[in-house]
Amino acid sequence: MTGRLAGKKIILGVTGGIAAYKTPHLVRLLKKEGAEVRVLMSPSASWFVTPETLGVVSGNPVWESFFDPLTLQWHNHVELGLWADAILIAPCTASTLSKLVQGQSDNLLVTVCMSCRCPVLVSPAMDLDMYLQESVQTNLRILASRGMRVIEPETGPLASGLSGKGRMPEPEQLLEHLHRLFAYGHLFAGKNVLITAGPTHEYLDAVRYLGNASSGKMGYALAETFRDMGAHVSLISGPVTLPAPEGIQTTRVVSATEMYDAFTRALPAADIIICAAAVADYRPAEKRQEKLKKEANNLNLTLVKNPDLLLYAGENKKNGQYLVGFALETHNEETFAREKLIRKKADLIVLNSLRDEGAGFGTDTNKVTLITHNNTRSSGLLPKPEIAGEIALCIAGECSLL
Repeated sequence: MTGRLAGKKIILGVTGGIAAYKTPHLVRLLKKEGAEVRVLMSPSASWFVTPETLGVVSGNPVWESFFDPLTLQWHNHVELGLWADAILIAPCTASTLSKLVQGQSDNLLVTVCMSCRCPVLVSPAMDLDMYLQESVQTNLRILASRGMRVIEPETGPLASGLSGKGRMPEPEQLLEHLHRLFAYGHLFAGKNVLITAGPTHEYLDAVRYLGNASSGKMGYALAETFRDMGAHVSLISGPVTLPAPEGIQTTRVVSATEMYDAFTRALPAADIIICAAAVADYRPAEKRQEKLKKEANNLNLTLVKNPDLLLYAGENKKNGQYLVGFALETHNEETFAREKLIRKKADLIVLNSLRDEGAGFGTDTNKVTLITHNNTRSSGLLPKPEIAGEIALCIAGECSLL
């Protein structure tokens, strides 16, 4: 059988959550894609799905413990860990998350994860209040920082009757994570990627600031995409409402000068630099410590120019560094973007046009034109994570990684 996972060896770890009822369908999808699947179950998983069912659909024995209860044959966890091309734990309960963090290898699944050399993906699934517990969130951050890939749970109806975040994604979506892993999972391995995202706020007084409508969604999508492609990502974020992405070193700043300071410190270690932040061009010459009172009919402000991060990076670019800038234009878009590419000594400009509906600030979608010194190509209107993938693949081609 041929498919996108043909010949891949997948361990599916099933733990004791209600979403385990979806796993037979997931195994069927994996088999249909040509993968060889072995299922490991935590001791409580069989309360929700039987090992007999998973054994039939996988075509392999299902193991729940270190020894076969009938033959007392030892299940070699080291051999299993070395056999796998990837391990997917779905659903992954709060208990298993904790065991993985602590190295509490009291069951076969966790022990195999500790012995493996392949990527491990975890799909946390639990009730809303459990998922939001600080201990669970801390464990997810720790696992991501150690290189495990955390699949975000979905929002919707939960087994408790509540509605919120905590649902395991559908098997088709989990399959897509494996597709991306094997297609591009190591494309940027060993690369350090520095990304700026979001707006900056330039305070006039204690409560008012100059800013823009950037949500940071594009920059955050880029950070997560490069993380998923194997890079070590450093994200410098202006003030946004987005949570810090799992497994990404995130530095939060407010003003352009704060972003500049963090950016220049991180710049020398970066292999790829992506200036996706919408940095304010100017700031008030003076910040008042108290709130300005509404007294006069007119208010005259003196503005001074902020540092230009993209220009600084271009002028200080080391041999081998690849520099990406963004341009948001309203007319003569490609002309202005190409001028920016040359003037700022960048390698790639990602052009947004405000004339494209659904693109630009605050949206979940985007439409871009990728402009390099030798090529120009445009995307359709796509979700920002997909646009991030297009940008990453363009960079990979430019850097001869494909």
